[in-house]
Amino acid sequence: MEGWIIVGMLVISNVFMTFAWYGQLKLQELNIISSSTPLYIIILLSWGIALFEYCFMVPANRYGFTANGGPFSLVQLKVTQEVVSLLVFTLFTIVFFRGETLHWNHFLAFSLLIIAVYLVFLET
Repeated sequence: MEGWIIVGMLVISNVFMTFAWYGQLKLQELNIISSSTPLYIIILLSWGIALFEYCFMVPANRYGFTANGGPFSLVQLKVTQEVVSLLVFTLFTIVFFRGETLHWNHFLAFSLLIIAVYLVFLET
């Protein structure tokens, strides 16, 4: 069960991260901000959102790491985080950027990443 809590924290973290990185593009598309909005404003807005990312990512890594009593090795944490990141990004893209299309090669790449997760969890 502890592993699922860690993965849940990674999902929440990546939702905030995706909004911090790409949300400003959607805000611009919706004319809430303009392309002439100063970059420092966009950076400060993104940092504010990213603070919440760190509030979930840092504890997920700290409590998820085997050296701290967690269920995952460092490599397992990183590969899992990357797959979670791509899944969250894909959902974000489908929901908020309907003009972006996913192609067969994207799905193949995602499948290979899922295979990577399987491989890092194999007992050696």
